[in-house]
Amino acid sequence: MSSAVNSKKPGRKKAWLVGLVVGIVLTVVTVLASGFMIETTNKDTFCTSCHIMAPFRTSWQEAVHGGKNPQGFAAQCVDCHLPHGNFFQFFMVKGITGTGDVIQNFYIDGAEFDWAANAEERLLKFTFDSACRHCHHVLTPPGMSAGGFIAHRAYLRGDTKKRCAECHPRVGHKDMIETANVFFKKT
Repeated sequence: MSSAVNSKKPGRKKAWLVGLVVGIVLTVVTVLASGFMIETTNKDTFCTSCHIMAPFRTSWQEAVHGGKNPQGFAAQCVDCHLPHGNFFQFFMVKGITGTGDVIQNFYIDGAEFDWAANAEERLLKFTFDSACRHCHHVLTPPGMSAGGFIAHRAYLRGDTKKRCAECHPRVGHKDMIETANVFFKKT
């Protein structure tokens, strides 16, 4: 009887060791992927690795949010185009948007696509107030024009349903449509 018990132990021990190794490998991959992959996919160089996005990186680099500001600060794509504040929502939108962008890269012909019509539709769909407010904490700074002060005060009070991108539609990408048209050689 004891020989039957002893003969099963090596098999159990081997299965336990295989399970342990697989568990450790999966844990390491998950930890590395969660930190490394999130950091990697949060950069403009990743976002513009799709051919279709190349002109938008160029127009962003020429804009205030691309580093053309007194501080030289450049926001990344995810800083404006993903919601901030809710961790789960950030990653859900990131996954859905990223998957859609990859799929679209395969079937959009940049030379035939109507970038102007698309920009109007996507502006409010993929630019989030929570992203703007993540960096722009003070909306009524000293020296602001009276019109800007009144508009921002109405926004802060909730007296308007306008979103940031409705009043500031081109701060993220300078001459975006023109840059896309030149890139895709549209006349």
